[in-house]
Parts: sequence; structure tokens; C-alpha cells
Amino acid sequence: MTAEGPEPGASGAFASGAPARLPVDLPDGEWLRVHPASPFVRGWVALAAIAFFFGRDVFERALQGRPILGEELAGRAPWLLLGGGTVLLVSVLGFILTWYFTKYQVSGGYVRVNSGFLFRQQRQARLDRVQAIDIVQPLLARIFGLAELKFEVADAGESAVRLAYLKIDDARQLRATILARAAGVALDPSRPAGPAPEAPEYQVLSVPPSRLVGSLLLSEQSLFVVLGGVASVSLSAATGSAAFYLYLIPAAVGLAASYWGLFNKGYNFTAAISPDGIRLRYGLLDTQAQTLPPGRIQALKVTQPPLWRPLGWYRMQVNVAGYGLVENAGEGSARTTLLPVGRLGDVMAMLALVLPDPGTSEPAVVFGAGLTGLDSDGGFVASPRRVRWLAPLGWRRNGFTATDTALLLRSGRWWRQLVVVPHQRTQSMALHQGPVARRFRVADLVLHTTPGPVVPRLTQADVNAALALFDEQSARARLARKRQTTEQWLRQVVPETRIEASTQEGGQHG
Repeated sequence: MTAEGPEPGASGAFASGAPARLPVDLPDGEWLRVHPASPFVRGWVALAAIAFFFGRDVFERALQGRPILGEELAGRAPWLLLGGGTVLLVSVLGFILTWYFTKYQVSGGYVRVNSGFLFRQQRQARLDRVQAIDIVQPLLARIFGLAELKFEVADAGESAVRLAYLKIDDARQLRATILARAAGVALDPSRPAGPAPEAPEYQVLSVPPSRLVGSLLLSEQSLFVVLGGVASVSLSAATGSAAFYLYLIPAAVGLAASYWGLFNKGYNFTAAISPDGIRLRYGLLDTQAQTLPPGRIQALKVTQPPLWRPLGWYRMQVNVAGYGLVENAGEGSARTTLLPVGRLGDVMAMLALVLPDPGTSEPAVVFGAGLTGLDSDGGFVASPRRVRWLAPLGWRRNGFTATDTALLLRSGRWWRQLVVVPHQRTQSMALHQGPVARRFRVADLVLHTTPGPVVPRLTQADVNAALALFDEQSARARLARKRQTTEQWLRQVVPETRIEASTQEGGQHG
């Protein structure tokens, strides 16, 4: 991570590969439909349930080795066939109508989706408000070469647009067009109506499967399960009852299911940089290609569990508008993970992508102190010595510092944590002080950002330092927002002249 600006992360990837220009204003686009197989890929479970319900007698007889058409079944067979055929026909007709009335359009700075047969629905989202965009391929969709396209919009509260399913090439093309327009890539007058080409990418890191497995075995849940197992065995030996062993069965099943989910989501994790943002790919059975514009990340957290410390491993998570509200726990956790497990070099590489300008001439010292430092290392302001009675282990770690571009919050002696919040992403702040904190003259400062796994909180700071930081951070946030003159993230990270020059070089190289 360097202090030179966008060279290592953002614009360094823009100078070669295919040209990444596209028109800013296109004429009204054509309304298009999703792939005809989409409703069947989405509704295969319903079709399987219909087949099982009306054919379960046949299945049972076949498994038992009895004649498929016995006397009882022969009398009911016509009605079963009639009922099953009717339900199947209605279901297929519903699938066809769903496909026919689902259309999408990209035009006039918006993406629009019309859907519904009886209850019509139209959703639209501004392209320059796109926060992130994903290409998701469940196993069945992968078999048919299809993909789901979904992207998040600021303040949407849920996925603004979800298109399932498109051909994989069409999904990639549409993603490239939307992201390029959201990024603010310059106009190419020679192709006024042409689609945006797929932006080139440069891989930054990948997580080996062996490291992923090791991180799961050394995770916090493994520690708790081991402690629970030891307690069960000890109680069984002390009481002479084997009933305590039964508690290990659901724990083992739950642990195996959790491990499988995390391994399936984190397998083959790769991170790359491209002109349209940070690209993350992961998944074993269900694959996902996620694109995060770095200028749209609201907050970032780097954590290190105690069992990972000897190996020098870290985890990185982010808050992105919309992500924290809509997904189930497993998928939401995967989408907000910037790095499931990595070494210090991987962490610094990802920090350089998220925060191209660290705002300090010594980023390695400052961010390194945030990860492993104590007391005043790296310019951090730590908790006063008097709070050692409240936090005997963590008071030397709890602290903060600010660069020209971000606020850094450090905490945790055993479970180390570093939170980074870009100044312009500070939405509001609050000072918290309970009766015990008043007695020790300390306070907590909470920064409010979009929902997600990152909760920026400075704990047990000297009350005068907390008040000063409150005023200073408010001023920094106002100044940073004034400097942010556009919603297009690429123009926030790289000056316009650099964008045009880099895309011209890309066209020449291409």
C-alpha cells in the first residue's frame, strides 16, 4: 500500500487491455426478455414436488419390488394422471406467462425491470447509484450455461434489480455496460451506440483451499465445540451417565453443516482489479462473481482470531449499501467478505484497492500499528491508563488515529480488530457514556454507516479526546463530501484526465 494515490490499485489496471469506453447517453433501449428456461430453473423444486406427490405410490412400489400397477393403484391411476397432468399444465403455463411478462431495459441512465402477470411490477434504478453487481450461478444454472444478474443500489433496502436468468455471456455484457456507466468511463465517439466491452482484469490474490480448510479448523466455532466436547466427556465420566455424549451429536452435525457452507462459499476465492471495480469470485457448487466499486465501500474491518495469530492470518469484511438487509445469513456473510483468510501482504493489497490514497506518507507503519500495535504505535491515541481496571487486556490496544482520507479504529488484545472508515462515508456520530464510564472519565464514539458486519466504535477513549475527535471527524466528513462532486466512483478515485488517458491507452493496446 503506497501513498502515491491510485497507481497500485485503481488506475494501474486501466492502462492496458480492451478499450473500456462506452456512450454516456444512449437512445431508448430495446425491451428484452430473460432466457426462456429461467422459470424452469427457478421452479424445478416445484416440478419435483408435483412429480413426487402424484407419483409417490409408484415410487414406493418400485422400491419395494411390487408390481407398479396393482389393483388399488389401477383404479386411482386415471385420476392421478388427470390431477397430476392438470397441476403440471397449470404450473408450466404459469412459468411461461412469468417469462413472457418479464422484460428488462437499460436506457436513459436507468435499468428497468417489468414483471408480473396478474400483479404487475416495475422496478428501476439509476445506474450512477449502483453500489455493487454480482453474477450468480447456482449448480443447475451452470449446467445450462445461465446466470443470475443482481446489483445493489444505495438506499434500496433490497436488491434493486434481479434478473434470473440470462445467458452467461449476456449477463457479463450487461454487467460490463452497467458498471462502466456507473464508473463514469469516458465517451467513445466512434461507437455511439455500441455496448461496453468486458473490462480487463488483473488478479491480485487467491486463497488456497488448504489455507481455507485450516482457517475453518482454527475458527472460533471449532474452539467452542472442542470445549463443549471436553465438558460433555468430563460430565459423563464424573456422573457415569452416557447421556452427555448425546449432546455431541447435534453439535457435530451443526459443525459439519457450517464447515461445508463456509467451504462451499469460500472455495477458489480470487480477487482481481479492473476498471469497473474489485472483482471477487468464489464458490464450489454455486459460483458467484461479485464486483465492488471501491469508492462505494462504506466501512472495512480486519480481524484476527487468537488461533490465527501464530500463522499470521487475517479476515476482511466490508459494509456496502443494501448488503446488510436482504440476504440470508450465509449468503450475506459471503457477499460482505473481502478476504476470507489471508496473510499481511494480502491485507495490505486489498487495503490499497479499497483506499487507493491512504492519506499518509507511511501507510505500512500506520496500518501495521492498527493491526498489531499497542499504545501510541503509529500515531494512535490509546485509552488512558486509568481504564486498565475496566479492560485489563484491551486498554493498550483500544485507540484511534486519522489520516487525510480515513479514520482508523483499533481494538481487541486477543481478537484483534482494525476498522477503517473513509471520511466521506461517515454518515453520523454519537458519544456514549454510562455511569461507570463517567466515573473513569472515558466515553465511546460510535460512527453510523450502512448495515453490515462492520460496526465502527471507539471504546473507552479519554472523554476530552473523544470530544475532540467528534468535532474533528465531523469537519473531515464535511470537507470530504464537498470534494466528492460526482456519484461516479471512478472519477472520485482517478481524475478525469487520467481516466481518458488510460482508456485511450487501453484502446491502443487492444
